[in-house]
Amino acid sequence: PRSSKRIGQTKMLRTLVQAARTSGALFGPRRSMGMYLVSTPPVTEKLEVVRARLDSYAQYLATALPKWVQATQVTGAGELEVLISPSGVIPVLTFLRDHTTGQFKSLSDLTAVDVPTRKNRFEVVYNLLSVANNTRIRVKTYTDELSPLDSAVPVFNAANWYEREVWDMFGVYFQGHPDLRRILTDYGFEGHPFRKDFPLSGFVEVRYDDEKKHVVVEPLELAQEFRKFELDSPWDQIQAGGTKTPSV
Repeated sequence: PRSSKRIGQTKMLRTLVQAARTSGALFGPRRSMGMYLVSTPPVTEKLEVVRARLDSYAQYLATALPKWVQATQVTGAGELEVLISPSGVIPVLTFLRDHTTGQFKSLSDLTAVDVPTRKNRFEVVYNLLSVANNTRIRVKTYTDELSPLDSAVPVFNAANWYEREVWDMFGVYFQGHPDLRRILTDYGFEGHPFRKDFPLSGFVEVRYDDEKKHVVVEPLELAQEFRKFELDSPWDQIQAGGTKTPSV
């Protein structure tokens, strides 16, 4: 009896779906979810709607914050990017967090990019998330080796360790940070590893000393001298006095 009842319900559902298809009530791509069919708009229409909404919000930001917003763009993947002046970190982030149209209350990430050829070589990036609007925004600003940026910790507590990481890896100083110290490298580490001019081998090496019974830090010593390789055979040594391996 139970199986016959389920068959009857399935037939009734098929009849209703067929009638809806005939009348044009269902349209667009459909995906099956158990016994139901869910209608979804095409992906291209979704992206166009999102881009239009982000373009409108970008224009609104440029109008509302003309002192700090310098440029806006919507990427091909439908992501809004806002370039602000270094002095606008606190007011812009506060506006995005508290304003009704934004509600970007979550700082999901904070990082930096080093471009040595630029006058302001460091680009600091704030990735914000609005759970209420299901939207992300990327705020970018810039600085150099000597100019500090205002810390975002008063606006987002999550910026605490993010800014410590950027300071440790890139050397960007955040003014007003409650505890700005290294977070990934060891105590007494010299330099900032993510800078493009930082040598890949580093300056020091760490090893365990059997006599002292603890880890020691010593100046870097390469056991093998630098070798220059040919593209055809990377094992051909071409420096003076080297042994050239015959090609196979």
